[in-house]
Amino acid sequence: MLDRKVTPTIEEAVHFDLQLKNCDRFTLDNKVPVYAMIAGAQDVVMVEWVFDAGNWYDKQPMVAATTNFLIKNGTTTKTAYQINDFFEFHGAYLNRSCYNETASLTLHCLSKHLETLLPVVREIIETSIFPEQELGIYIQNQKQRLSVNLQKCDFIANRLIDEYLFGINHPYGTYSNAKDYDTLNTDVIKAFYKEYYLNGCCKIFVAGKMPTGYESMLNKAFGTLPLRAEPNAVVEHPIVTASQKKVEIINDENGVQGAIRMARPFPNRHHPDFQKAHVLNTLFGGFFGSRLMSNIREDKGYTYGIHSYFQNHVHASAWMISTEAGRDVCAATIAEVIKEMEILRNEPVDREELDLVRNYMIGSLLGDLDGPFQLIGRWKNYVLNGLDENYFYKSIETIKSVTPQELQSLANTYLQPDDFYELVVI
Repeated sequence: MLDRKVTPTIEEAVHFDLQLKNCDRFTLDNKVPVYAMIAGAQDVVMVEWVFDAGNWYDKQPMVAATTNFLIKNGTTTKTAYQINDFFEFHGAYLNRSCYNETASLTLHCLSKHLETLLPVVREIIETSIFPEQELGIYIQNQKQRLSVNLQKCDFIANRLIDEYLFGINHPYGTYSNAKDYDTLNTDVIKAFYKEYYLNGCCKIFVAGKMPTGYESMLNKAFGTLPLRAEPNAVVEHPIVTASQKKVEIINDENGVQGAIRMARPFPNRHHPDFQKAHVLNTLFGGFFGSRLMSNIREDKGYTYGIHSYFQNHVHASAWMISTEAGRDVCAATIAEVIKEMEILRNEPVDREELDLVRNYMIGSLLGDLDGPFQLIGRWKNYVLNGLDENYFYKSIETIKSVTPQELQSLANTYLQPDDFYELVVI
């Protein structure tokens, strides 16, 4: 029996022996790979079809995003209403998302309904028709949403900082304009769909309490489609950074708040500095107890929140600092960010603070391993970035072993204010 008079032992997260659960792997008849995380106590499953169909492969602006949005809005036998009604009747959700390199369809449903729902997903992938009426509604809604968002300083700032980092013609730096929607038509959308979805490179990720025989269900539904495992032909997009490093834009003359973005180019996950820099970023502005939050939120009261992070791109990345502050303290906020960079360059972090960061990061990893959906999400991230489970264990070792001197050296390499773009949008 538990003795409640005895204080339980408190063990720091950094001492946990975290293990990444392996995922099962098999291929369909058409060689499409399937990654499966069979776990969980609830009778729910997730199936995600990931296509190499992001805006990296756009031949004109907005085609990838529009194709992804409209792919479930009508097939040769079902209208958009009938498709949505079918999934809702079974208590299921079929969502679609478009990113820079990839686009996906994601199904969440009860285990018992999987066999019934998979043929309809196949129908969507195989026979989508992209009706003119649905495209017209989409364009109207997107232009209206864009018009509203262009009044917001944070929306403008997010668009422009990416353009400064990568260039307006790069997939990471481009953004939508009303005229881009006017050039869309069903012919270019159908061509993109045929090349990158119907005959596209696809990977399937499944997780949850899968029903018996789920492998044959997936193979029956998708193993005969002309999907392929081979990657798309290599597409190169040159990065063209902006020459001007400091910009202030008045979007609203009467605005009382400014959106601040500071960012510099940074290598992707394969760079040897990435994992140690991730620890430095957490210390700098990656969690609620970070240097930036302690100074600019808690001490100065300039903002409700300030964060730093690495952008989640495959080919290249950026180190970003993001916040909104009062119009009259935007310059002071930037000055404090630069001050914190200087401190990290000149002074090694003390052991107590570094131990706090270590425990936070290990604890966050532990939370990310809680449940099959989170586990398959981590595996998906590794697969899409060309990594494996060794990256997980190396990251844990890095968190536990990185020294204050190594972090100071990284700060001197990467936290140089002259390397950062500074953008304020009011």
